Amino acid sequence: MSEIQAKAVLELRLQRLTGMERDKIREEHAEIMKLIAHLKEILGNEDLRYQIIKDELLDVQKRFGDERKSEIQYLANEMSIEDLIEEEDVVITVSHLGYIKRTSAAEYRAQRRGGRGAKGSSTRQEDYIEHLFVASTHHTLLFFTEKGRCYWLKVYEIPEADRSAKGRAIQNLIQIPPDDKIRTVVDIAKLEDKETLEGRYIVLCTKKGIIKKTKLEDFSRPRQSGVNAITIVDGDELLDVAITDGNSYIMMAVASGRAICFEEEKVRPTGRGAIGVSGIDLDDENDKVVGMICLSRNDDSRQVLVVSEKGLGKRTPFAEQNEAGEWETTYRITNRGGKGVKTINITEKTGALVGLLAVEEKDDLMITCKSGITIRMRVEDIREAGRATQGVKLINIDDGDEIAAIARIEEQEEDEVEDGETETATEE
Repeated sequence: MSEIQAKAVLELRLQRLTGMERDKIREEHAEIMKLIAHLKEILGNEDLRYQIIKDELLDVQKRFGDERKSEIQYLANEMSIEDLIEEEDVVITVSHLGYIKRTSAAEYRAQRRGGRGAKGSSTRQEDYIEHLFVASTHHTLLFFTEKGRCYWLKVYEIPEADRSAKGRAIQNLIQIPPDDKIRTVVDIAKLEDKETLEGRYIVLCTKKGIIKKTKLEDFSRPRQSGVNAITIVDGDELLDVAITDGNSYIMMAVASGRAICFEEEKVRPTGRGAIGVSGIDLDDENDKVVGMICLSRNDDSRQVLVVSEKGLGKRTPFAEQNEAGEWETTYRITNRGGKGVKTINITEKTGALVGLLAVEEKDDLMITCKSGITIRMRVEDIREAGRATQGVKLINIDDGDEIAAIARIEEQEEDEVEDGETETATEE
């Protein structure tokens, strides 16, 4: 090949290489412009962005969506905060204005019936203790508000204070709206235990006589913002809540002194958001329900204790043996929604009925006045009386004061008094 021919071939190859490189650059430029246009379309189209995310997630699920091959287990020696809390009985108090505290039950001493009581809490003049009960530090509390909401709180999470302290605002512990307030509190031993939940129900009643029953399991999943427990109609509010075994008697009492008793089966279970059904018929618009108790059919030892606003009270056996040795209820069993029967003789001396409890002789009774005065006495020191009687004097109340709340306290091993000795109550 001559030099001229070799030069021509070389120029041809360089031209071909130059053309190929130019085409490659053009193709790359076209692809980049196409990508830019696609990315702009994605930025400007929200539906397209969500569709891309969906497609990518479905692809990940298709490729990696098999069952977990590893197993997550808690270490046998791992501890929770509850393991570090000493389990003991404490007195929980909630004031009318929403202050809560827990106090050792040993700080409250037993007194004889008719005593003056001891200062149970330091409250404002317009405040008073509204809820008082005993619970273990490892238990879970269900707080039900007057608007029908339910909230959860561990007992050990409640600030500890002495008997005369005011306590802490409950809004700092649970998310209760400013226009709502705690109406009643339920103590659950093991909320996470399926055996505890099985066959148990939450029974709710309102001041207008509405009754409702819901499975306890529906309240076993705590939520920080709370849940609806019952739908409250205008002009009504939640009054009391109790736990039942599904085979109990339900009693409701009204301020006018009547009480009704009916079988729990008369109230069918409904969901949390239901309204409920009629439980008792009120006398007039000024009448209201003041208490509800649920009594198991297998427990014949329980007694019905009622207290009036001026400090009179009595206890009546719920069931008595007839001549044939069979147990019969003292209160006639009727259908729900009726008028009921007289449970205390209301007079000017007694004032209206303010409380209804199911008690045993071995229990103690805690009475709290609106002034903050608290007295603790043995139930066995309260005289038994018939349904239509007035009862006996339980506490001396100053003029203008009245009973705000009553609570049952289970038998304690020893009741301490201020001088360190144990005081024995005597029948007056």
